[in-house]
Amino acid sequence: MRITAISAEPVSVKLNEPFVVSLGVIDSAETVFTRVETDSGLVGYGEGTGVGFVTGESTDTVLSAIRAFTPALIGANPYAIDHLHRDMDRILVGNGSAKAAIDLALYDLMAKGAGLPLYQFLGGVNATVETDQTIGLGEPEEMARHAREIAAQGYHEIKVKAGSDDEQDEAAISLIRLAAPEAHLKVDANQGWTVPQALRMLQMYAKAGVVALEQPLPYWDVDGTAYLRTRSPIPVMIDESCFTPYDASRIVQRQAADLINIKLMKCGGIYPALQINAIAEAAGVNCMVGCMLESRLAIGAGAHLAASRPNIVYADLDSFNDFDDSTAIASAFELEAPYIHLTDALGIGVSLVG
Repeated sequence: MRITAISAEPVSVKLNEPFVVSLGVIDSAETVFTRVETDSGLVGYGEGTGVGFVTGESTDTVLSAIRAFTPALIGANPYAIDHLHRDMDRILVGNGSAKAAIDLALYDLMAKGAGLPLYQFLGGVNATVETDQTIGLGEPEEMARHAREIAAQGYHEIKVKAGSDDEQDEAAISLIRLAAPEAHLKVDANQGWTVPQALRMLQMYAKAGVVALEQPLPYWDVDGTAYLRTRSPIPVMIDESCFTPYDASRIVQRQAADLINIKLMKCGGIYPALQINAIAEAAGVNCMVGCMLESRLAIGAGAHLAASRPNIVYADLDSFNDFDDSTAIASAFELEAPYIHLTDALGIGVSLVG
């Protein structure tokens, strides 16, 4: 099987409502769908979603990068995934979302060629993944109302954004705990704190029964996060500090995290995500598969990855609920809150229909 053509299409979808984190406000989902054709007749589908204040990418840069990669990929065997990633890395440093768009299409092709759903191609046996739902920043009362709705829908895991105002964060978690007393709460500060702030907030969140705190400090402060972890009463998760397997190696060497949040758009797809997970697992560090603003296509790929590895103990795969992409994507996975059920459709199980 050889690659014969690669195409990419930008898609913009308005969110149901703006999503607020400490790094900024997001009011639309900008993504790129890719289609990789082969001489066997099989077609693979991928997605690249750049978020400027996280990955440094935009729709335009993702499209430009895919165009830059294409000449090196035409004629290649999609199963040569290691070599193809090396080729992309030689052409452009970084650009994780653009590389993910290609990578997901290649894994879709490989699994289809093997006659398997992707999670089985990756070695998984369980087709069901539990996901959380995320509450963006807002007035504490509104965040609590959202938590109550999420719990009523059947979700056991709730992720709460924080990091912009300490008093509001404290009020919000208190009200959310009352609104969803049985929920497992994870808090994500999105780099919003200093070390002294984080030390104080950690004590408060521990009293509220929070099960993990994500990315309390700026992405570059791995040493500060390691310092926090030795003094934290709850597990510390790293997100924006870990883009690559090299980052994961540095994090585990410095014992800076109890958990690592793997995002396909940060790291460049499933191939490097598997490497990050392997490094973490070898060091006794569990992982979560997260997302940013991907559609059902990349969310499906993330669910297949989560289903394939026992070291991935959490899934934060909820972005597709925030916008309507039903006219563009036919999806083989089903959401029955709080579970994503993967089917026996080959590959990722997602196709573009519009």
